[in-house]
Amino acid sequence: MIYLAVLAFGVALGLPIAVIAASTAQGKATRTALEGIARQPEAAPRIQTAMIIGLALIESLVIYSLLIFFLLMNKLPDGAILQNMIEADAQKQVETSQE
Repeated sequence: MIYLAVLAFGVALGLPIAVIAASTAQGKATRTALEGIARQPEAAPRIQTAMIIGLALIESLVIYSLLIFFLLMNKLPDGAILQNMIEADAQKQVETSQE
């Protein structure tokens, strides 16, 4: 039962945490690149290239976490199956406490 709780927790919070972290990193990367371009306009093409590569790598991590999210969603049991598992676990705990 703990496995299902950890799995549900990972599915429910894994993707939002990845998206929040990636959006923060993308904002910082863009801000830093624009500050660099403002200081040295002649270096703009090199800075833009490095920024685009960095943003692509950050975005690939979000796509990877989305893939993991969908893979884990398929591992979660259906509602009726989950209800039966919870009831069986509760019955087992009642039997153990009566002994």
